[in-house]
Amino acid sequence: MTSFHSYKNPSLAVDLVVFGYNDSELSVLLLNRKEEPFKGGWTLPGAFLRMEERFSDTCSRILRTKLGMDKLYLEQLYSFDEPERDPRGRVISVAYYALVNSARLEISAGTMANDVRWISCRKLPELGFDHRQIFKAALQRLQGKILYFPVGFELLDEQFTMTELHELYECILGISLDRRNFRRKILASEYILPTGSKREGLQNRHPELYVFNKKLKRNDFQLNIPLS
Repeated sequence: MTSFHSYKNPSLAVDLVVFGYNDSELSVLLLNRKEEPFKGGWTLPGAFLRMEERFSDTCSRILRTKLGMDKLYLEQLYSFDEPERDPRGRVISVAYYALVNSARLEISAGTMANDVRWISCRKLPELGFDHRQIFKAALQRLQGKILYFPVGFELLDEQFTMTELHELYECILGISLDRRNFRRKILASEYILPTGSKREGLQNRHPELYVFNKKLKRNDFQLNIPLS
């Protein structure tokens, strides 16, 4: 009879896709590696799961030690288990994605990185491991979820204009959305509430400011925007 200890066990890793939004640009946080494999190359931030950790603990450790941040909105994405995905050996990655208004945070490279940088999702460099595949899966999840989950809570300032919200949706979805139809759908969804104030300092116009409706039941949110 084969004992439990005679089996070779794969390592478990956690990789993070941290999306940031600022100045109408969706970016992802990438790490430039100090060590092999892919030394000097760009990857998603990640780490191996320690024996005493849960996945959430590993996520927090990555954010603190490699990126100089913590307490972001995180959601588990998918597991990636191709046998050859990591040149160091058999490693299964459990990927998470995070959403943040990148203007609110200062990032800093930890001891394991040469650099940490926000890079436009439209201009990604070559990524090590299978991290481009992980990034694509995270972006597809975000594009689907934005239609039924109010992710704008995490990505915009507390007060914003309808134009800024419209630009956020167009940026994430990568398509043009009819302004009037978008406005009608958003207001009908009760996703946002008018503040009664207007944005000052813009030449010849003072658009109304809105806030997110934090009492909205997120499981009831459904934004039926035709994707054209």
